[in-house]
Amino acid sequence: MKKKIILVILILILILGGWIYIINKNKEKETISEYKPQEEISDEQLRQSIVSLYFKNKSSDELMPEGRLIDVKLLLNEPYKTLMQFLIDGPKNEKLEKLIPDGTVINKIELKKDILYIDLSKEFIEKHEGGENRESATIYSIVNTMTQLTEVNGIKILIDGKEDQQFKDGKIKFNDIFVKLDN
Repeated sequence: MKKKIILVILILILILGGWIYIINKNKEKETISEYKPQEEISDEQLRQSIVSLYFKNKSSDELMPEGRLIDVKLLLNEPYKTLMQFLIDGPKNEKLEKLIPDGTVINKIELKKDILYIDLSKEFIEKHEGGENRESATIYSIVNTMTQLTEVNGIKILIDGKEDQQFKDGKIKFNDIFVKLDN
């Protein structure tokens, strides 16, 4: 009888030991190591944001976005004027082409409700190369760039303060509000 009790106790000790061993092994797997970032973010990087500016692809004639890393302060102070000036200045990527003619000046930009009124100088229409496709691309480079800003849902273009203007060939008129087209 003593041998049976000793045998049962030994079996219980072995079972308990095995159970303790398994629990400790699982705890080792669950140990979470401390997260270490690969690179610290500098103060300069914290003040920058990426925006997409739309320009014409030279080879396909399609509008293509160009990502631009810019200082957030520029977007906080004058977001519309900043983005519009980037479009006027043109792309940095040599495979892209600017659409807004040289000499175009931003007279005024104002947000009314969710429509952005952009008043440009007469050079916008007088120096434009023309052609319905290029004119449309010019308009939608502005529309696609500006409607990235959540508060902007449409664009109204004015020329030297006048609303009912058009490109020289009369194909595209600025009577209506331009909205982003769904692709």
